[in-house]
Amino acid sequence: MEFYLQALQLSLCLGPLCMGIFISMKIFNIPDITTDGSFTLGASVTAVLLSRHLSLPLVLVSCMGMGAAAGALTGFIHTRLKIDALLAGILVMTALYSVNLVILGRSNLPLIGTASLFGILTFFSNELYNDLLVAFLLILALFLIISYMLRTDFGIAMRATGNSESMTRSLGINNNRMKIIGLAIANSLTALSGFLVAQFQGFADINMGIGIVIVGLGSVLIAQALKTWWKTKSIGGQLALVLAGSLLFQLVLALTLSLGVDPNFLKLVTALFVLFIVAIPNISTSLKRK
Repeated sequence: MEFYLQALQLSLCLGPLCMGIFISMKIFNIPDITTDGSFTLGASVTAVLLSRHLSLPLVLVSCMGMGAAAGALTGFIHTRLKIDALLAGILVMTALYSVNLVILGRSNLPLIGTASLFGILTFFSNELYNDLLVAFLLILALFLIISYMLRTDFGIAMRATGNSESMTRSLGINNNRMKIIGLAIANSLTALSGFLVAQFQGFADINMGIGIVIVGLGSVLIAQALKTWWKTKSIGGQLALVLAGSLLFQLVLALTLSLGVDPNFLKLVTALFVLFIVAIPNISTSLKRK
């Protein structure tokens, strides 16, 4: 049971990343590969600053600011230099590998004897239950903030930019600026996930972000399937489904490990699971046509 509760906590820690992927892919229709680098960037900044005993609020602001800068750089390369969004993300992600290595100073940095966000509030004597509640409260607050933002005039302008650039351009909205801001927000959320995961697992590693975009993408695709089945149209409902997708994704991986599958095959299982989720709508459509 404890193993699955830890998977639940990990899904909560990855919740901001999944919401960031939702913003970049579902609102702006941009496949942002910067995620792999900005996730590690958030974890690296967190590990280095916490190891120097800086305050948690300062560490949080720093890692989200660095993530936002990485996303804004991708947006700038895409919009101002007219580089394909996918290639722009790959270029920034590749550059961030070196940046993260310089920040860490080595490939792995443990967080032993440092402050932790999960230890700030004490609701239960059981550490695992307490960590779960702190993570839940944080993600709930973040969910309310993001869902509210996407319902404001600014958020509606962001969503309109993703739906029809020609229409928003005619309304006087600067599409390029919206994309840069949107990618900055998405990657600041991704860096926030790195901030949480580094504290959850107790270390930051230079390779921890490799393939993490698949986790976020899988969660968003699960949410898309649930949205079709439950016919959810509200932006808050879609964000809630993304968080539910993150939970289901981690539970599947936890179940895989509990069945005794070699951890070396975990990335393979992840890829196959995402492939399965992507293929379901197409298979269903083909069967209906027959």
